[in-house]
Amino acid sequence: MGLMGKAGQVLKHVLEKYDVSQYSLAKTLGVERTNVYRWVHEMRDPTAETLLDIVKALKSLSHAAAEEFVQLYLGEVLKSDD
Repeated sequence: MGLMGKAGQVLKHVLEKYDVSQYSLAKTLGVERTNVYRWVHEMRDPTAETLLDIVKALKSLSHAAAEEFVQLYLGEVLKSDD
């Protein structure tokens, strides 16, 4: 599985599971909510640098959400054979 769109899928999952709003994530990141909306709906992938910021922002909002995001997103990278 490629990583295109993967970040958005995982982000959507953890936001919903841990009841973190797109708005609160955007506010914590200091970005427009439309950016978060685009990632979640896989219209645009966050950059590698932004991914790090997303993890940090999630950590401040919900430590468990941040952990699961990293596990789901990067866990696949470690498991994949390509």
